Amino acid sequence: MKKLLFTLLGALLACSAAQAQIGIKGGVNAAVLDGQDINQNTNYQFSYHAGLFYVYNVVGPLSIRPELLYSVQGSDFKNAQEDYATKLQYVNLPILLDLKLSKLHLQAGPQFGVLLTAKQAGTAFLGLDPASQQATYGSVSKDVKEQYNSKDFSLCAGLELELTAGLRIGGRFNAGLTDIANYKDVRSANDPQLKNRVIQAYAAFQLGK
Repeated sequence: MKKLLFTLLGALLACSAAQAQIGIKGGVNAAVLDGQDINQNTNYQFSYHAGLFYVYNVVGPLSIRPELLYSVQGSDFKNAQEDYATKLQYVNLPILLDLKLSKLHLQAGPQFGVLLTAKQAGTAFLGLDPASQQATYGSVSKDVKEQYNSKDFSLCAGLELELTAGLRIGGRFNAGLTDIANYKDVRSANDPQLKNRVIQAYAAFQLGK
C-alpha cells in the first residue's frame, strides 16, 4: 500500500514539471452508505478529505484533472437494536474532465478508491447465539475491514470557481457504483448492498499559471 501511494504521488509531481499545473486541496465530506436491503436508517456523517491535483490542458478550455486524495467516508446506522457509526478511510484517485467557462469549471469523471481502514463504534450486531441461534447485540469498537471490499468505483460531478491568485472553491458529488459490503458472517440472504455517497465542499490552491 505504501509503495502504491508513493508511486502515485511521484507520478503527480513528475507531471507537474511538464504541461501540468499542480495544486493542493482539502475540505469537508458529508458521507453516507446507501443501497438495497438496508434495514436501518442511514444518516450522513461529516468528515474530511485532502490531497493533491494537477491540471493538464488538452485543447482550449478542456483539461484532464487527476487527483490523489485521502478521504474519510462511511455512515451512521440506526434501528431499534443498533446505533453505530462506520468510518471508512480511502485513498481515492478521481480522473476528471474539466471544462473551463470563464472562471467557472464544470468537472466530471470516474473515481477509483482503495480502502485503507474500516472502523465501527456504537451498539451493533455481535453474532448469533450458539444455543438459541438468536441475534445478539452489544457495545462495539472494532476493526471491520473484512466486512468491506477493498476497492471502490464511483462517478463524480461538480463545479469549481476561480477566485484570485490560484485560490479556488468547489463542490462535488461522488456516487459509488460498487457494492462495498463483504459480510463474512451472513445474517440472511438479503444482507444489505452498500454504496458510497459523498458530498464534498472544498478549497483548492493551484500553483503556477
